[in-house]
This record gives sequence, C-alpha cells and structure tokens, in this order.
Amino acid sequence: MVNRELIEVFSEIAREKNVERSELATILEDLFLYVIEKEYGDSSNCSCIVNLDKGEIEIYAEKTIVDDVDDYKVEITLPDAIAKEPDAADLEIGDIFVEIIDPKVFGRRLVTTAKQFFAQRLRDVERNYIYEDYANRIGEIIIGVVHQVQRDSIFINIEQAELRMPKTEQIKAERYRRGDTIRAVIKSVEVTPKGPDIVVSRSDNHFLFKLFEMEVPEIEDGIIDITSIARNPGERAKIIVRSNDRRIDPVGACVGMRGGRIQAIVRELNNEKIDIVNYSEQTEILVSRALSPAKPVQLFIDDDKKYCVALFDDDSLDAAIGRNGMNINLASKITDYKIDAYGVKQYERIQTDHKTPLANIEGISSAIASSLGKVGINIVSELLDADMDNLLSAKDVDEDSLDSIYGAVQDFVERVLEIEPEEEVDMGDLLLDEDSPSNDSNEPETNEPELDDEETSSENKPIAESAE
Repeated sequence: MVNRELIEVFSEIAREKNVERSELATILEDLFLYVIEKEYGDSSNCSCIVNLDKGEIEIYAEKTIVDDVDDYKVEITLPDAIAKEPDAADLEIGDIFVEIIDPKVFGRRLVTTAKQFFAQRLRDVERNYIYEDYANRIGEIIIGVVHQVQRDSIFINIEQAELRMPKTEQIKAERYRRGDTIRAVIKSVEVTPKGPDIVVSRSDNHFLFKLFEMEVPEIEDGIIDITSIARNPGERAKIIVRSNDRRIDPVGACVGMRGGRIQAIVRELNNEKIDIVNYSEQTEILVSRALSPAKPVQLFIDDDKKYCVALFDDDSLDAAIGRNGMNINLASKITDYKIDAYGVKQYERIQTDHKTPLANIEGISSAIASSLGKVGINIVSELLDADMDNLLSAKDVDEDSLDSIYGAVQDFVERVLEIEPEEEVDMGDLLLDEDSPSNDSNEPETNEPELDDEETSSENKPIAESAE
C-alpha cells in the first residue's frame, strides 16, 4: 500500500520541527491508531506499520470469523472475509482474519483529526528533546536573546527553547530589555505540564566560576583550583584560588596581564568587585587574606567551633566590616569560619566588661549574685556562657528573675559603650599617639598576607592565637 505523498507531507513538517525519522514513524503509527479509535471507538485489535523509506503505511485489523456479526469492529462473516481476501476461503468459524484497512477510507476526517493530534505529538517530542538537551547541560554558560520581560522573571530565547531567569537569579542592579543579548548559567531543568522549565542564573556562584574558567585557561586545565566562592551579586565577590603547580601564582594568573582577565569578568558582572584570595593551609593566614583589604592586628581562632575573633585598629574597623557587613560576611562564607570583628579598644572594653563581677552590676541584688556564685557563676562571661538549667538551679532564681538579670547585664554593657567613646575624644594626647613614630613600629609586619610564598607564612603567626 503506497502512501508516499502523505508521508512526504508529514516528513516535511517533522523536518521543520527537527524531529528524527524514527520518532516520526512512531508518531504516524500512533496517529492512525488514534484515528481508528476516534472512528470506531476502539483500536485494541488494530496495528499500524509505517515504512518511511518505502513510503508505505499498512494498517491491520484482527477480526474473528463468526456466523452472525454482533460487533463489526472485531467480527466478520466468512463470506465477507473471502470477498475482501480470497485466501480466506481456507479459514473456518472461530479463526482470526487479518483485514487490511486502506487509510483512504477515512477521507477528510483523517486530515482534520490528524492535524491536531500530529501537532500535539510534535510539540511533545520537541519539548522532550529540549528537556534532554538542557538537562545534560546544567552548569554550562549559555548566550541568548531576551524576548520577554516580566515583573518576576525574564524569558530568553535560544533557537526553539525558552529559558527563564527568575528575579532571585538576576543581578539586582541590572536592567534587561527585549532584544538584549544575555549570558547566564543553566541552573536547573524541570518537567512541567507546559513543557520544560529551564532556569538560568547570573547571581549563582557557579556563574562566576564558569566565567573564570572561560577567561583563565589554567583553571580549565586544572592547574589552578577555585576552592570557594562567596558573592553579593553585582556588588562584591571573594574567591579562594589554589595552584597545583608551585611555579604558577594563582592570583596573578586570574588577574592576567595588566588585569585583562579579571576586568573581562568584572565587566560581564556589571562592575562587581572581586577579591582573589590565595589559599593557605594555615587558618590564620587564610582568614587574614580573606578579610582584605582590611588587615587584622590579631586573630583568635577556635578551629573546633570554626569561630574567629579578628581585632583591627579602630580606624580600620569599618573597612573590615564593610558596607552592611558585606566584607566580613563574604570572608566568613569563603573560609567557613564565623568571624566577629572588633576594634582593639572596643575588644578591651568587652573583655573588661566580661570580667566584671555580677555583684557590681546595678540591678542585680547581692542576694541573687550570691546565689549564682554558689553554682559557679560570679562574673558576666560565666553568666553568658552558663547553661539555662544551671542558672535556674540557683536559689531564688526563676525565669522572670533571670530575664531581669539579663536585662541588667545588657544595660550595663550598653552604658559602658556609650560613655567611653566620649572619654576617648577628650584625651589630649590622642593626636600625639596617632602621629608618634612608635605607633607605626607597633604594627605587625605580618599584617599583609603573603600571596606568593607559602613558607613566609611563619612570619604571620604573631597575628593569630588559638582561642582556648
């Protein structure tokens, strides 16, 4: 049965949709079975074979030979079977007769019914292709064109695929217009009733990683590793780099000749500032470098708790913390240490406050202080570190009185912090101290993190002490 012209029409449509021939054959077979089911109400006894190379469509219906037909869809009399196929004369009642159905019998109904079905199946196949393609490309950078901008998302076209960038994955300072060319990283691909939902991102840390991989061949070749990334998208980022070859400076390689490599990345990220930190196995050196551009005077590190107290000159504390705490938060993320920053004088005040006996604090009676002393709590630091059950075990201490105790301690600390800065301003020798040559000599030479020679890290040890 030759239906070449019909197959050529379907093949042309499939080529426009980039559907493979094997998939087209399956779609056509399902199509004719669908038409039969629409026409007769059932296609369970039918089968279809499509040969695209020969241009043949063969449809078969298996019917049982009976004396009287109750259901013409699945039964046929012997005379009718012989009329359709002379070889059926050898069959008997109860045998199966295979009837060949000519697609032409469906007429215009085939065209009308098939058009919608075929279009839907092509869309399903196309969506499946898109899903499989992008599901295998998660983590890759793509370049597309913005074709729709909505309040919560922008939509990007790449050939037949539509990609979505939610507001949470955008760089806040950027504004997108229809027709803009945009670069992003594929973050996730999910199947939805409307087709694959391909989410791309410009704010994800992996996007920054892929940009470095594109610009720095040593990263792609595995000579340099990026061990950690922390970002505040569009504003600032910090990365830790490590060289697997002692002859190569990882920071210099990432910066490039005259800053060419890093500048290309900064421009792509809407002038996002990027700090490149040279890796060190010594925690104190790594934390000190991560806090750049601020230089800590001293570090107290607890490796077990992943906690660090960093002390800075009072005039450089703001730079260490950064705007809205950005610098210290990014440093905490890339080092995986919780970092608290204090000015030297501020830290001394806090230490003095923590050593203050509870009996000396206004609002805490001598009787309460005595009761707490009997359970081993005599000073402010012991109170702050104490277990709740231990506190409540003291005589005359309940939850209400404990709230008042904490309130009194808080008032005490805040009162001291408010008064002391005024006293410092009145100190007549403040300017003399700042201008004194001895002030510079007290600065540790190791305040600057060494970037190229790991052996020099031994000089940096005076800036750090392990917290007990």
